[in-house]
Amino acid sequence: MSQEIVAAADHKMGRAVEAMERDLQGVRTGRASTSLVERIHVDYYGTQTALNQLAGISIPEAHQIVIQPWDRSVLGAIEKAIIKSDIGLTPNVDGTVVRLNIPQLTEERRRDLVRVVHKRMEEARVEIRNLRRDAADQLKKLEREGDLGTDEVHRLLEVIQKTTDRHIADVDRVGGAKEQEVLEV
Repeated sequence: MSQEIVAAADHKMGRAVEAMERDLQGVRTGRASTSLVERIHVDYYGTQTALNQLAGISIPEAHQIVIQPWDRSVLGAIEKAIIKSDIGLTPNVDGTVVRLNIPQLTEERRRDLVRVVHKRMEEARVEIRNLRRDAADQLKKLEREGDLGTDEVHRLLEVIQKTTDRHIADVDRVGGAKEQEVLEV
């Protein structure tokens, strides 16, 4: 039972890091990336559908994203969804495709994006620490119930702390890499 608590905490912490990575992929750098738009949801005949399920997304140039829907009638809905999203890009509908031109980032915008990255990193750290606290509470509850000895609980708490430290280091590594990518001119 106690090892399952530790394993579950480790798994959930890993998923928190993965979620942060996915969120950071949507942070715009100076160049085009399909991850900027593929998770935008489009109203497709009354159903919210991810853009990558409605269209082919390609990067023909370093500063341009081309979205080619499989159904032409959804072009207007894609345009509206992009405008409504918070990516800050204006779509150009060009007959059968939607083009997004990625402008160069200003220094001020880069600093704002770094703040967004740091905020998301801190959210991930808090989530990991909360998972550590929950696991520690479960272990202490087992100790109070007499299912685990004090020495075993202290050993498992150390394991959970090392796991927490490892995942927080992962958050720092991923966030630092994204920060460098944003600041790169």
